Amino acid sequence: MDTPAPLTDTSDASLEPVSPEALVPEAPPKTNQEYVEELVKKARAAAGKLASLSTTIKDQALTAMADGLEAKADDLMAANEKDLEAFEQAKGGTAMADRLKLTPTRIKDMADGIRQIVKLPDPVGESLKMWQRPNGMLVGRVRVPIGVIGIIYESRPNVTADSAALCLKSGNVCILRGGSEAIHSNTAIASVLSEAAEKAGVPPGAIAFVDRTDREVALALLKQDKYVDLIIPRGGESLMKTVTEESRIPVIKHDKGICHTYVDADADLAMARTICVNAKVQRPSTCNAMEALLVHEKIAKAFLPDIVKELQAAGVEIRGCAKTCQISPDAKPATEEDYGKEFLALILAVKVVKNMDEAMEHIARYGSCHTEAIITNDYGRSLRFLREVDASAVMINASTRLNDGYQFGLGAEIGISTTRIHARGPMGLEELTCSKFVVYGSGQIRE
Repeated sequence: MDTPAPLTDTSDASLEPVSPEALVPEAPPKTNQEYVEELVKKARAAAGKLASLSTTIKDQALTAMADGLEAKADDLMAANEKDLEAFEQAKGGTAMADRLKLTPTRIKDMADGIRQIVKLPDPVGESLKMWQRPNGMLVGRVRVPIGVIGIIYESRPNVTADSAALCLKSGNVCILRGGSEAIHSNTAIASVLSEAAEKAGVPPGAIAFVDRTDREVALALLKQDKYVDLIIPRGGESLMKTVTEESRIPVIKHDKGICHTYVDADADLAMARTICVNAKVQRPSTCNAMEALLVHEKIAKAFLPDIVKELQAAGVEIRGCAKTCQISPDAKPATEEDYGKEFLALILAVKVVKNMDEAMEHIARYGSCHTEAIITNDYGRSLRFLREVDASAVMINASTRLNDGYQFGLGAEIGISTTRIHARGPMGLEELTCSKFVVYGSGQIRE
């Protein structure tokens, strides 16, 4: 009887026997729809476990995540370099390139931001109010996590770390979907964070990252209202439009920042110069940078020449109204489009106004309800500006750059909400919770 041939040629010792598993054909790659469904189901399964996780475990996980970012800084920088090279080849804008870039300082800032969140009180379980009904029943409200939050964002890799940390501390599962321009950076960051968190006791799937850049994946995610409770988009106007139009899930928008500073007739001009230069120059690529400067006509001749020179010395291109150009001939004439534009660059629109009423009308017409500031020593006008100007944050004698979760003491922010429902302004831990009613009874029934 003939001996069956072996599966491998055993006469060559360098060849290993073929395992039974190797003979099983590879499963076909998941479709985008299958990929998203698997991701959201795993996220929903993790949500219940994460919601009941103790503050101690969450804080230990956050600390491990921060340490992991610093320990893997070289790997993160290498991944970021791949994104930067691809971005340069695509000739992207300077504002987005600045947002995309990781540096040792920015990695340390990400880690420090997570450590700040560790120090903040855990909002989950906080009793908001309690009252007793005539039948003796106690009724109250307590903070609870929202559940599963999908975050769709562009450019900034630090959003990956901030979002994951804030969601974890507030007991929410996060599904992170960054832009294709930062895919290597975000993948590396998310991998460090999820690995560190799971080792510390966080359930798998609690920090989920979408590693496919296909547009269809994002669109499929926006239809998963059975598993995802909230969508938070962060990015440009095109992203916001797509998300709000396509989502079946409630959306909290982080919209563009067309931020104004109004210098009133009673302003301290030296203070106004300092604030305005900071608001425009300190980091012009951010959403809370000043994009338009409004100046009361009574102080325009005293204020504009010096501030224009100082801004131009810092590299700012001034685009002014006719009066601005008359006072400061180096300014370029502004167009109507300039007053409603988010430049995200060293460009500033300037307009001389008759009074605060005209300034507020201009803000109402061109602003994006993000951040607005007044520089004045008049108490009555400052209070009126606070009351009447519609924005997520209104500042008196302070830079628009200060509308930020870190600066407000929130530890970090998941975005600056420009919507009016649930949360507005920088969204920290409390803004990532909702509430539920709890009832303490002793046998009460409805008569």
